[in-house]
Amino acid sequence: MVIPGGVARGLNDHQKLWRQFMSDTLTLSAQLRDRAGKGASRALRREGRVPAVIYGDKKEPEAIHIAERELNKLLGTGHFMNSIVEVEIDGKAVVTLPKDVAFHPVSDRPLHVDFLRIAKGSTVEVSVPVVFVNEEASPGLKRGGVLNVVRHELELVCDATKIPDEIEVDVTGTEIGDSIHISAVTLPKGSESAITDRDFTIATIVAPSALKSSDGEAADEAGE
Repeated sequence: MVIPGGVARGLNDHQKLWRQFMSDTLTLSAQLRDRAGKGASRALRREGRVPAVIYGDKKEPEAIHIAERELNKLLGTGHFMNSIVEVEIDGKAVVTLPKDVAFHPVSDRPLHVDFLRIAKGSTVEVSVPVVFVNEEASPGLKRGGVLNVVRHELELVCDATKIPDEIEVDVTGTEIGDSIHISAVTLPKGSESAITDRDFTIATIVAPSALKSSDGEAADEAGE
């Protein structure tokens, strides 16, 4: 049954989530590539186009090209690599996740993009930025300690409809010398660490150079 405005009644939770997820996706227009090879790719770039490929979901890869200007707009959002991108090819929409962008080593222009096809109900592996919160509640930082970030991003396995924008790491109560491990982080529902064989370190609270020197001199004097 459909009510006015086109909203369907009786959707299950997964369908509702998928609909919300699709409303939040980024979009890119693309065209199929009729030629492959370095020469064809260089010709596309001269025309302001970026070669790309869509693969995965047990289907044949599709060689495409997209407008460099449109791609740069999405790259400028700062979360392109952990956002779902709907690639429109000849009127057909393909739901994807960006997996890699190759850049020119000098000009930093995008040279090539890899997209992974996403199906309903699938999980994806993404890198999600880490944000540290409650630094004012860390005794170690208040004493002059320094937050030494070991991992600026976490590799997570997520439901494709529930990719978090960022992961908050609470440093409340941390002292100089403390380490924050993945086991101490509460991940969003539907997400888990892609690294499961060890309790890896995300950050440490270290003493500033002056404090280290002071501690070292005190230890030398105690030894004498």
